[in-house]
Amino acid sequence: MFKKIFTILLIMFICGFSQAQDGIEEIAEKLAQEQLDAYNNRDIDAFLAPYAENVKIFNFPNDLQYEGKDNMRERYKNMFANSPDLHCKLVNRMVMGNTVIDQEEVVRRKGDSKIHAIAIYKIKNDKIAEVYFISK
Repeated sequence: MFKKIFTILLIMFICGFSQAQDGIEEIAEKLAQEQLDAYNNRDIDAFLAPYAENVKIFNFPNDLQYEGKDNMRERYKNMFANSPDLHCKLVNRMVMGNTVIDQEEVVRRKGDSKIHAIAIYKIKNDKIAEVYFISK
């Protein structure tokens, strides 16, 4: 009897954990997509909404570029205003737990070469807390 109850509890725990992981992954993917959509619309307020106030932006693996939404606003505000052709095409996306990995192709101006990049988003407390970029 104890073995049967233990097995049932274990199955319930595993299913609950799996559902919790699914919930985390849904939130992570939603945040990554929100910021991508806003980026392509060059909407600075919508772009910043998914990010934590103290977001940290890195060049992969650990080269901190800047920290905070205010710094992010300054960097992206001018790019959005001065790049009417700005577009990021999502090539591939992987989501595991609180991490989203996007493979992207970015065009800043028509006629310019595409920028190939990977963005890794780490989600904490339902916000994008860290971003790691790899580009060529």
